[in-house]
Amino acid sequence: MTTHPDSVLIVDFGSQVTQLIARRVREAGVYSEIVPFQSADEALTRLKPKAIILSGSPASSIDADSPRAPAAIFEAGLPVLGICYGQQTMCAQLGGRIEGGLHREFGRAFVEVKKPSPLFDGIWAEGTRHQVWMSHGDRVTALPDGFDIVAVSPGAPFAAIADERRRFYGVQFHPEVAHTPDGGRLLSNFVHRIAKLPGDWTMAAFREQAIEDIRKKVGSGRVICGLSGGVDSAVAAVLIHEAIGEQLTCIFVDHGLLRLNEAEEVVSLFREHYNIPLVHVQAEDTFLEALAGVSDPEVKRKTIGRLFIETFEAEAKKLGGADFLAQGTLYPDVIESVSFTGGPSVTIKSHHNVGGLPERMNMQLVEPLRELFKDEVRVLGRELGLPESFVGRHPFPGPGLAIRVPGAITRDKLEILRQADAVYLDEIRKAGLYDAIWQAFAVLLPVQTVGVMGDGRTYDYACALRAVTSVDGMTADFYPFDMEFLGAAATRIINEVRGINRVVYDVTSKPPGTIEWE
Repeated sequence: MTTHPDSVLIVDFGSQVTQLIARRVREAGVYSEIVPFQSADEALTRLKPKAIILSGSPASSIDADSPRAPAAIFEAGLPVLGICYGQQTMCAQLGGRIEGGLHREFGRAFVEVKKPSPLFDGIWAEGTRHQVWMSHGDRVTALPDGFDIVAVSPGAPFAAIADERRRFYGVQFHPEVAHTPDGGRLLSNFVHRIAKLPGDWTMAAFREQAIEDIRKKVGSGRVICGLSGGVDSAVAAVLIHEAIGEQLTCIFVDHGLLRLNEAEEVVSLFREHYNIPLVHVQAEDTFLEALAGVSDPEVKRKTIGRLFIETFEAEAKKLGGADFLAQGTLYPDVIESVSFTGGPSVTIKSHHNVGGLPERMNMQLVEPLRELFKDEVRVLGRELGLPESFVGRHPFPGPGLAIRVPGAITRDKLEILRQADAVYLDEIRKAGLYDAIWQAFAVLLPVQTVGVMGDGRTYDYACALRAVTSVDGMTADFYPFDMEFLGAAATRIINEVRGINRVVYDVTSKPPGTIEWE
């Protein structure tokens, strides 16, 4: 990743909402980077941050083998903010005391400010009471030398603490979540008032730095960029083309798993609007033959990923070789793929080459967006002049419709799903809801049901509709359609799409670290 002169290092101890800390810091105009605690020493040297934030964690800080921050963090002379577990481990490592299971606090709580602090400047005055979000079983019961209490809550006598001389701060609550209404401003105080960082990390600045980095890395080499039809790879391609021009060739693999008319839209955008060299590979037969009879979604992902790589490799040879393969890897891909717990992250991001390319490929990866969240990629796309109809389109995962057809894939199923998906999105656009929704799509369920249509019985598929709201694509909640809309959309799908006789709406949410519904 690029080194930024004014940055905040976020040490991840495994909290589900660590990425929200990064989002809030970036919203304050300051670059932030998340690293697992095991890599914090290396990141401290590489990034040379101006401030450090210690995240929460599902671990208990009183366990002997619980994660700890490197001692170098507290010896670097930098401002440090510990959040929840981060506060606890900071206190434990600096000579305080932690006890577990005494007074748990989960959910909404209220803190009372006992003492002024630059952390609260312009937000919370001494003697006032404010809502926060708590999620802890352990708590600090004795402070290290040099710390003072600045706020308390019924379950946390050290709800906020400060060592103003060393610029060490700790809060037991979570300022990064929306349920702490003033949390974003508190984090802004930490980076601006305490760490004295300017809020000058903008997408225009990122664009300039990224172009310089691409030119430096690529030199006179040739780059092929794999287009998927989605926003990420399109923005990556336009950014790289701005940096190196004709040294870039885009390869659009039409694998037969795209949305209705998507291939035509991509080809038109890149050939006619941007005049970027584009190879359009018709590979539907290859992909569908390889996926025939495959039901396991993870096998589908790996098969598609393998075929993409093989296709890019073959096309690169036709072009006379390439030195680099560009792709639209985003920061959430990176975060989840280096989760300190290991856990499901390998599965979650198996359709990305986050960890690198196969050894046999004599190419390096170029991933100019791997520092950005999804919403930041959209801002960059607008900065680059991509049309709003493309920049604002809903995310579409690399495996495409393959994971929206649970069970075995057939051409007939894909065509039924394309038609249903197109009707659903058309209804959303007509209702003026497209931009209010982060992602909406149809899923063809692997069940057939008996239905009556007119005077006859049918035995056709059931279709599920999905729509979620999100900011960064890391967490999501279902969109609360009214019944009139759902009724109209379902009626159109059943009337216009042969093969579907039942429509349901999926109201599950997406917590951090999960993949799209499948």
